[in-house]
Amino acid sequence: MAKATGPIYRVKFRRRRDNKTNYARRLALLKSGRTRLVIRKTNRQVLVQFVNFGEKGDNTVCSMSSHALAKFNWPAKRNLPTAYLTGLLAGKSALKKGVKDALLDSGLSTPSKSSLLFGALHGVVDAGVTVPHGEELVDAARIKGTHMDAYAKAKGKSAAVEAEFEKVKKAIMAGG
Repeated sequence: MAKATGPIYRVKFRRRRDNKTNYARRLALLKSGRTRLVIRKTNRQVLVQFVNFGEKGDNTVCSMSSHALAKFNWPAKRNLPTAYLTGLLAGKSALKKGVKDALLDSGLSTPSKSSLLFGALHGVVDAGVTVPHGEELVDAARIKGTHMDAYAKAKGKSAAVEAEFEKVKKAIMAGG
């Protein structure tokens, strides 16, 4: 098929061409005027941000990376317990900065049950920030890491993910 050319052909925005931004969804979120809860996952970490719209660009109210869990002796890997704890820590930080409610901005991530996206959202909601969502986000056993303990036992390794998870969660809730 030939490339479209001519005087009436319009090139789409670069971020749309690169499949990085869905401008229709972004505009709908911005029209609400509420704080956005932006959750992104990379190959190595989970990022949770609270962002407000500004005329000269978005203003980040609070930002938390899974690397911030290092002060609680939790490895900054990209898994479900880490996503939950990062969301919990970001939610606590956002509450201190006056954010009481937000709307989830999932970006181009496909929302699927028990994903890292919903694990981080569960942590933010447990911290006390009001975010509209469905009934069931993620199974509590998966958030605690019991599936990782079972995998480690099958491989002949010892793992205490669940016990360590509870210790870190208590430290964050205490004021981390």
